[in-house]
Amino acid sequence: MRSLVPLFLLALPFVEIAGFIVVGSKIGVLATLGLIVLSVFMGFFLLRFQGLGLIQRIREETSAGRTPKRELVHGVMLVFAAFLLIIPGFLTDIIGLLLFIPAVRDIGWRCISDRVVVVDSARRRPGRPDSPRTKDRVIELDPEDYSSKRDPNSPWNPKR
Repeated sequence: MRSLVPLFLLALPFVEIAGFIVVGSKIGVLATLGLIVLSVFMGFFLLRFQGLGLIQRIREETSAGRTPKRELVHGVMLVFAAFLLIIPGFLTDIIGLLLFIPAVRDIGWRCISDRVVVVDSARRRPGRPDSPRTKDRVIELDPEDYSSKRDPNSPWNPKR
């Protein structure tokens, strides 16, 4: 599989140029250029529209206490799909449009779900009250670090 990726990347420009020639000969040059410009704008629009909804779903999963693995992977696929739509070419546009379909993204999620690991560092932060480490937080002082006598020159004394 890994040896096919460089071959695909080398063949992609030739396939896209062949697609331009075939489509351009069928519908004309201006219509072909119009389709390319339309796909670029559609990529930007779909990225913005789908991205806002995705951020909302990630917030809902996080507030429910679940790790948003699926939503994060779907977000990466949406960004990749928008990138493919922005790149000029009909093959990349077709792949990009397919990735905007949730059922296609679910198929991709099933293929890679066992390899995805999300580390939730916010739950491990010692300062959060719901953290399991908050109960064990102990501050140790040496005897010279603490004094019960007030220092009049200390900046921590309240102003009177």
